[in-house]
Amino acid sequence: MSTPTQQLRTLENGLHQLRSDHMAVPAFSRMAQDQGELLAALPPKFATVLQQLLDRLESSALFSEESCSFSQKDLLDSLQQWLGHAQGQLDKGDAA
Repeated sequence: MSTPTQQLRTLENGLHQLRSDHMAVPAFSRMAQDQGELLAALPPKFATVLQQLLDRLESSALFSEESCSFSQKDLLDSLQQWLGHAQGQLDKGDAA
């Protein structure tokens, strides 16, 4: 079983692979949803926001950049921000 911090690192790795076209959006989305220890260690709103970002990311992958209302780059940047906020929450929990 992985710790929340290990699962966060897994997602960071996956996002890097996604940005460099070494992972497909559906695979990243499945991986993100499988990080149960991480999501359980975070406030519930984190799971909600992550799911919304993943839904938009999957939608953007179905269309060309011009025909989709979601910019894939912006979504990847938002996922990076989510990871940063998740790290902050985990750090807060470790300090408590």
